[in-house]
Amino acid sequence: MNILENISLKTFNTFGIDKTARFFVSVKSIEELKEALVWAKSQEVNPLILGGGSNILLTQNQETLVIKIELEGIKIVQENDEFSFVEVGAGVNWHQFVLTAIDNNWAGIENLSLIPGTVGASPMQNIGAYGVEIKDVFWSLKALNKETLEIEEFNAEQCQFGYRESIFKHELKGKYVICSVIFRLRKDPVFHTEYGAIQETLEASGIKELSLKAISDAVIQIRQSKLPDPKEIGNSGSFFKNPTIPTEQYESLKEQYISIPGYPNSEGTKVPAAWLIEQCGWKGQRFGEIGVHAKQPLVLVNYGDGDGNEIKNLAIKIQQSVIDKFGISIHPEVNFL
Repeated sequence: MNILENISLKTFNTFGIDKTARFFVSVKSIEELKEALVWAKSQEVNPLILGGGSNILLTQNQETLVIKIELEGIKIVQENDEFSFVEVGAGVNWHQFVLTAIDNNWAGIENLSLIPGTVGASPMQNIGAYGVEIKDVFWSLKALNKETLEIEEFNAEQCQFGYRESIFKHELKGKYVICSVIFRLRKDPVFHTEYGAIQETLEASGIKELSLKAISDAVIQIRQSKLPDPKEIGNSGSFFKNPTIPTEQYESLKEQYISIPGYPNSEGTKVPAAWLIEQCGWKGQRFGEIGVHAKQPLVLVNYGDGDGNEIKNLAIKIQQSVIDKFGISIHPEVNFL
């Protein structure tokens, strides 16, 4: 195990924020992960577990051991007439896994193409897009208990999935390291084209016959048209969650703001955070080296040498403006560190 000191984290977070790790190590096996955790305990530091760095905002140097998860591997562990059960290492790039699934005709995650990050973070965040969430294809995961150093398994019920939520963001936050995830993927696809602009994009591309690749390509085209590439402009994708408000509140707002979009769900009515932010005048605003993306107001960006605290303060101002105008609280998807 090669522990490095005073390492820049600029290339390890998609915002491109230049903060340093006091100690840094990459782990490629569960044994190396255990070693790293034991070392951190001996130094009396609480380690930071890092995947793809796409859901974090660094606001300070990390005076701890940063453990970069590089657990690889994609394999079928079980199958029946309907499903392939595919186990994937936590360090596998999410989009690369989606492409592998398409190549193998494993259906269910094609709508989740081009989402940044690693497989290990996918159940933690219950990532989702275009009518599909991880919980729809999730079977189980294996996670290392940081205290006992034992591997434990969690099924879907135990993960307590919610909208961009799981038990690993609440009661079990910081207590486990996800090592691998098993997905239950269909052999016969059930296509989801009714969300966003998928159907419209398929038609514009002249697609006559639906396929996993056709849907994936459409999703990629849509995302690339709206979202900046982190390699070109630092960002973490959608910065805020879409809020769900009481339906009575939505109906009241609709009397005042006729064009306010709303989508009924079991808890009330979901309102797109992007619409709220744009109505408050933030879309395309730039403040030095940071700002709000010109095409998608849900995305906060670092144009080069921005600081995490500047982005954090901008986020707080945006939140307050949405409360002031609409009486709605919006919450970050991104973790502030």
